[in-house]
Amino acid sequence: MTAWTLDLDGVVWTGSDAIAGSAQAVEQLRTGGHDYLFVTNNSFSTVAQQEQKLQSFGIESTGRVVSSAMAAATLVHPGERVYVLGGGGVEEAVEARGALVAPAEPFDAVVVGLDWSLSYERLIVAVQAVLNGARFIATNTDRTYPTEAGFYPGAGAIVAAVEAATEVSPTIAGKPNDVFAKLVRDLVGDDGIMVGDRPETDGEFASALGYRFGLVLSGVTQKCDLPVEPTPDFVAADLAELVRIQLS
Repeated sequence: MTAWTLDLDGVVWTGSDAIAGSAQAVEQLRTGGHDYLFVTNNSFSTVAQQEQKLQSFGIESTGRVVSSAMAAATLVHPGERVYVLGGGGVEEAVEARGALVAPAEPFDAVVVGLDWSLSYERLIVAVQAVLNGARFIATNTDRTYPTEAGFYPGAGAIVAAVEAATEVSPTIAGKPNDVFAKLVRDLVGDDGIMVGDRPETDGEFASALGYRFGLVLSGVTQKCDLPVEPTPDFVAADLAELVRIQLS
């Protein structure tokens, strides 16, 4: 049966607000026996935090959240010393991989993601580590982060600062890159629909997965932005409409 991979921001919620009908749509998938995952470039939050938020909207999510932090962690090795310029989600994923989140040199790798506690001092540590030869890994390069108050600087803004200072390009783990795609295919197989609101991220990720792309107009992309590239296989107002059409 076709697997469904669902972005979170702009598909299931916007900031702290659930998008109308999203919980019911996911429940339709669950009761219909469809495998589904929530695939997100949110690397700051832990898996438990993201599951808790989904469950607060009445969405069954245990074991179904896959993040760019988890994808980035596949690029480090057990026993390595890793500097994390990111949040608890990155630290959790790195430690689950068997690597050490280290506070000081030497570092084998630097993982950079969205960091709400970003400081100039911590940015210096990351830059110097990369200049000293540590591998530079980015959870994702999303330039903005959507909230109910508007767009905030995203992980990509922080990654760009490290890249500018070091002149070293990172290995990017999150959507739409192959590192994340491999992780998802290993979990739910090769036949699926990727649902998202950003063609340049979710549409390209669908291509990397070899999945069909369902574009919803409940987030960043609006009807006035159409047509977009890559061309979606399906366009719907929101997840509820897309699921209803596909399962009817």
